[in-house]
Amino acid sequence: HLPWPIEKADTPKVTEIKRLEIGFRTVDPGPPARYQFIEEESLMLTGDENIVDAQIIVQYKIKNAPDYLFKVKDPKGTLRDASEAALRQIIGASTIDDALTVGRLRIQQEIKVLLQRIMDGYESGLLITEVKLQTVRPPKEVEAAFKDVVSAKEDRERLIYEARGYQEDIIPKAKGKAVQVIKEAEAYRAERIARAKGDTARFLSVLKEYKKAKDVTKKRLYLETMEEILPNIKKFIIDSKVGGNLVQFLPLEMREEILKEKTIKEIK
Repeated sequence: HLPWPIEKADTPKVTEIKRLEIGFRTVDPGPPARYQFIEEESLMLTGDENIVDAQIIVQYKIKNAPDYLFKVKDPKGTLRDASEAALRQIIGASTIDDALTVGRLRIQQEIKVLLQRIMDGYESGLLITEVKLQTVRPPKEVEAAFKDVVSAKEDRERLIYEARGYQEDIIPKAKGKAVQVIKEAEAYRAERIARAKGDTARFLSVLKEYKKAKDVTKKRLYLETMEEILPNIKKFIIDSKVGGNLVQFLPLEMREEILKEKTIKEIK
C-alpha cells in the first residue's frame, strides 16, 4: 500500500477483549468508582408489565477483521443498538421475579445468544464473549413499595411452608388416631355382641326354667333382682300367709335351698 497520508493501514487487535456498557457509563474507575446512569437505555418493561431499571456489560472481540473493517460502517454503534434491543427483548419476555432473582443467569445467556445472532446477521465480524447483568431493580420512585411487595411475598412463602409442615405433621397423627378409634369401636362392638349373646342365652335358660315351674322362677328372679339392687345388706323373707299372730321370716341367703325343695315338689 502507499505511504501515509495517501493510504493508511488499519490493524485491529483481534485478541483484545473490549467492553461496552448499556444503561450506564463509567465516569471514573476510581477507587471509588463513579457512574452515570442512562435511563433512556436502562428503563424497560418486563413480561408481567413491571418497570425495571437494568444495566448490562457486553464483552466482545474481533473474530473477523475484514468483516469488522468493511461490512459495517459503525461496528461499535451497531453493537450498542443491538445490545439494547436484545436486553429489552429478553427482559420483556421474563417476569420481574425472574429478572430480579432466580432468572438472572438464564437472562444473561439468552441476551448473549440473541446478540450474537443479530451481529452475525450484520456480518459485523464481532464475537460476543460474555454478557453480565450489572443491576436489575425497580425504579427509585417505587423501590420502597416494591420491597414491601417482595417482603409480603416472602412472608406468604414462609407461611405456606409452615402450613405444609403442620399438614405433614398433623395428618399422620390424625390417621393414627382414626385407626385407634376404629379399633376401639370394633372391640366395643365385639364386646357388646358377646354380651348380648350371653344375655340371650341366660334369658333362654330362665325361660326354660320358667316353663317348668313358673311360680318358683318368678320368686327366684325377684330375689336375685333384690340382691343386685341391695347388695351387702342382710335380707329376710316374710311370709304373711302363715296363720295366727306369728309372722314367719327367713334370711334371703337361704332362698336357694327353699326354692330347690319347692321346685322338686312341684315337679313331682
